[in-house]
Amino acid sequence: MGIININDDSFFSGSRVHTSGEVLSRIRQMVSEGADILDFGACSTRPGSTPVTLVQEWEGISIALGALKKIDFPQGSAPAISVDTFRSEIVRRTYDQIGHFMVNDISAGEDDPQMLFTVGELGLDYVAMHKRGTPATMQQHCEYADLVGEIIDYFRKFDLRAAQAGIGKWILDPGFGFSKTIDQNYQLLEELERFKVLGREILVGISRKSFIYKKLGITPEEALPATTALHRKAIAHGANILRVHDVAAARALIESI
Repeated sequence: MGIININDDSFFSGSRVHTSGEVLSRIRQMVSEGADILDFGACSTRPGSTPVTLVQEWEGISIALGALKKIDFPQGSAPAISVDTFRSEIVRRTYDQIGHFMVNDISAGEDDPQMLFTVGELGLDYVAMHKRGTPATMQQHCEYADLVGEIIDYFRKFDLRAAQAGIGKWILDPGFGFSKTIDQNYQLLEELERFKVLGREILVGISRKSFIYKKLGITPEEALPATTALHRKAIAHGANILRVHDVAAARALIESI
């Protein structure tokens, strides 16, 4: 899953695009490098960030969707499309533009009470991520008696909510970097296989994140080698989808295993 951010606040400057032309170029690059899924986001959710308005988010997503429509993919080669949003209105507007896509929601439906019912009504695939609090407050909520056990319980409860909303397929994202300390993120990676008990595909989003570069005393721009090393570990421990900034490096890793 290749990350395409249409905003100015993503923590990794290399992931930011602004114009239709830049989005178009990034789409073509990621597809040529082997992306299976393109994940468009126009609202930063990095720790400490403040969400943009609905109007601002839709402006960015509209740019991405407009660029996407300009590409005529060869038969059977089009990537799946994902939109990173916690707003059900963005989901409805996107569906009206392109039809079926995947919703990637950092709040697992908690930040918008209409989200799960909207996804169920439209028959969309869904990524549910674990976090506590908001991007502005989540790093104040890192106390766990049993880190992985509590997150598994969270997803057991989410599964019931999803079923009630009519959601068939959903993918589990443990929420690396969201309401977890540096050490807790590494524990989560070591114990990733425990989530297999839930019978869902596991998405891992660790690319260039702060628990990598802060531990090493480097910048996000310098964190690709360490990211690749941890991607290898994630795959070994059961990851099904890697959400990445660097598609070529991730594809090369996957093909080397």
